[in-house]
Amino acid sequence: MSTEPRYQRRSKDELARRVAQDIHDGAYVNLGIGMPTLVANHIPAGREVILHSENGILGMGPAPAPGHEDYDLINAGKQPVTLLPGGSFFHHADSFAMMRGGHLDICVLGAFQVSATGDLANWSTGEPGAIPAVGGAMDLAIGAKQTWVMMDLRTKTGVSKVVERCSYPLTGIACVKRIYTDLATLACTPQGLQLVDTVAGLERAELEAIVGLPIQPVEPI
Repeated sequence: MSTEPRYQRRSKDELARRVAQDIHDGAYVNLGIGMPTLVANHIPAGREVILHSENGILGMGPAPAPGHEDYDLINAGKQPVTLLPGGSFFHHADSFAMMRGGHLDICVLGAFQVSATGDLANWSTGEPGAIPAVGGAMDLAIGAKQTWVMMDLRTKTGVSKVVERCSYPLTGIACVKRIYTDLATLACTPQGLQLVDTVAGLERAELEAIVGLPIQPVEPI
């Protein structure tokens, strides 16, 4: 009997497309360093989404075509980006004022751990040799109207990053509303995890076994 899983993990681009699908028209959005930056390449055609970067850009577009990079125009992760018509540059102090002042609708961040009730740990593992890098994550986590996390569900050693309680230093408490992963999309609620969707072929019971926590079924529309 085959032990191969019946489901296929989302690729990084498929995951970015899944996140982009849920961003509403007219939203002001910050994309965190790493995997979340890919979301900029998958905003649905005809949908106006204003992308913000904490180093002082509003109105970022997708990544430039190869050979058209301008390394004076970069995001917070030092990756070359494009600027859409009407885009602007400003001092990073103004950028942080936007973040802290509640002017962003959504931020999409990576994470080391997320608890079932939405606690976020994404700036340090607290392990020897680890280099803490909080950046603007704390400002975004408490300042954005919604905080979403985009990450692989498991570590390289197969341990779930979605946990009952974070063991790493916290970035924010009860701030994460949605977790987008390579296997499923989950909502964080005061009562725990709620299923939004899974990849084809993955049953809720199997997902619960992977995460090690109960997951409430999706609410009927």
